[in-house]
Amino acid sequence: MNKILYVATEALPFISSGGLGDVIGSLPIAVKKAEPQCDVRVILPLYGAVSEHYRKNMTKVCEFAVDLSWRKQYAGIYSYNLENVTYYFLDNEYYFKRDGLYGHFDDGERFAYFSAAVVALMDKIDFFPDVLHANDWQSALSIVYLKTLYSHDERYRKVKTVFSIHNIAFQGKYSFDILEDVFGLGNKEREILEYNGCINLMKGAIVCCDTLMTVSEKYADEIQSSIYAHGLEYITRLYSCKTKGVLNGIDMTYYDPKTDDCIAKNYTWRSIARKSDNKAELQASLGLPVRADAPMISIISRLTEQKGLDLVKAVIDEVMCDDVQLVILGKGDYEYEEFFKGLEGRFPDKVRTLLLYNKELSKKIYASSDVFLMPSKTEPCGLSQMIASRYGAIPVVRETGGLYDSIKPYIEHDDGTFEGDGFTFANYNAHDMMYTLRLAVSLYRDEAKRNALVKKIMRRDFSWGVSAEKYIEIYNELLK
Repeated sequence: MNKILYVATEALPFISSGGLGDVIGSLPIAVKKAEPQCDVRVILPLYGAVSEHYRKNMTKVCEFAVDLSWRKQYAGIYSYNLENVTYYFLDNEYYFKRDGLYGHFDDGERFAYFSAAVVALMDKIDFFPDVLHANDWQSALSIVYLKTLYSHDERYRKVKTVFSIHNIAFQGKYSFDILEDVFGLGNKEREILEYNGCINLMKGAIVCCDTLMTVSEKYADEIQSSIYAHGLEYITRLYSCKTKGVLNGIDMTYYDPKTDDCIAKNYTWRSIARKSDNKAELQASLGLPVRADAPMISIISRLTEQKGLDLVKAVIDEVMCDDVQLVILGKGDYEYEEFFKGLEGRFPDKVRTLLLYNKELSKKIYASSDVFLMPSKTEPCGLSQMIASRYGAIPVVRETGGLYDSIKPYIEHDDGTFEGDGFTFANYNAHDMMYTLRLAVSLYRDEAKRNALVKKIMRRDFSWGVSAEKYIEIYNELLK
């Protein structure tokens, strides 16, 4: 394996709206570190929100016209080197100089243009990767175009393709009215994209790719079930033979309580007593009673039903009758924002609801929390449970997707030893969640057992290095 091209619509530190940005900000760099001789490159849209800090250090590579049906659209390509990985940025202000990354009326056209430009760029700069790795529906057409419109060209036929599903709920569905006019495809490609009477871009990539990936092993199984597949189960079952799952990692340097300058007091697994200083500082800053003996539970999440917050809503008043504190950080559906603000009103000395996204504040909360609650209905991978573990907050999770793969249940043995990394429950049931949460709180009150578990979870290796080795193995198998 000599050359890899990652195709995605966001990546840290340049631009990000969620988990995809974390993955593409870390995985290519981890692969490059594991395989220094490999030429690793990434291509992204040059959104208007990409800061001048990065723009001023970009180098213009080329410009050309992209054919998209009857359109010819300008494409300017800029490059930026970060940790020996080349990042390409696709400049077109008509499509990408807008507020927000997604949610525009012409997203289908915007990302069809992006995908067409990706494939055309290979010829313009004479870079034909051994593996093209596209991510989610927005870049799905890069694989479809490669395998259809460019299949006559030997240089393109040699490119192997990987498609990663980060969240199968978002599939890129469109009317067939725009098949030719926007996507530049015809009846020959209709069968590839057609699903339940409409265009489904994710389905097209699943059909065309050489290897289908998900962001955890459990999720690779789950998406073959009607419960999790959002209607795509017939396709995911059909192509299960080429499906693999690899659990994402986290940036162990960025998330490191030993060096994190966002938190009040740095600490390691050897000095976990200092963690209480962070808790006291957060309690004081939020106007909560400064109490070391009151376990602090945290939820850092999008406030949506998918994150299991209907379970929380059902029983949290009962939980708050216990001697605990609760801090919620996130934004989302109006229903849940209003509920958690009301919860703070009902328990003013126990609850704080912070309706915002803030990376620095989230790290303060991780460093202060004793227990971290993540009862997701579905969770393709999840990073928050890994980050919480890194900061010594005991995770309480539902056994789904990446939560199942990353957190194993705490079990005590008669000889005083234990196994597991946190507390888990299987059924999507509010009282099962509450019972499990109370087990975690009970363990917190036993200092010796708590410290033993906290020391263990803080030493877990959730690094991208582990995941990168698995991806490299999959790429190499594909090329064989």
